[in-house]
Amino acid sequence: MPTTLIAFLGACTLVAASPGPSTVLIIKQSLHSRRSGFLTVLGNETGVFIWGVVAAFGLTALLTASEVAYDVMRIVGAVVLVGFGIQTLRQARRTKGAEGTDEPVWEGAPKSDWASYRGGLLLNLANPKAAVFALSFLPQFVPRGAPHLPAMVGLAALWAVYEVGYYGLYVWFVGRMKSVLSRAGVRRRLEQVSGGVLLLLGVRMALDG
Repeated sequence: MPTTLIAFLGACTLVAASPGPSTVLIIKQSLHSRRSGFLTVLGNETGVFIWGVVAAFGLTALLTASEVAYDVMRIVGAVVLVGFGIQTLRQARRTKGAEGTDEPVWEGAPKSDWASYRGGLLLNLANPKAAVFALSFLPQFVPRGAPHLPAMVGLAALWAVYEVGYYGLYVWFVGRMKSVLSRAGVRRRLEQVSGGVLLLLGVRMALDG
């Protein structure tokens, strides 16, 4: 059991370290504030847990078996990603006026806690690959002889909690660097990069049949 747990946490680390849309969104929101970044993490991990529970009940198999259902989710996910990308690129344009100064740039209206949480949750739930991955990932670490459903739900919860801590380090680091990252020129370039990445990921998901 301890060996299985260590292997599971090691695999969770590799999964979290792989760059993806959630990582981009968490860093982007952390530029706004630590609170916004952390709530985005909580939203994302709520989605991770939900997909884990869905996989535990075997419902994800229906998604993989139905090409229509998968394609619908894929297009919805692509729209969500493109929407986030366009929103971020617009923020970069608004920052352009302050470029050339070393003064920190702050957005005028603070994002609500719900908006930050919802963004992380929506991005995760709109990704069908996250659902399929949970279905293939979690069963590998169910201890032999253990009840399948409780073990899968427990692993999903552990996965989500572990990633809260992992991505929390991202939020902390961006917060520590905020005095530099919030300068107009730096902020604009980071927003351009993150917006472009989200946009490209959305297009890629739409074209990935």
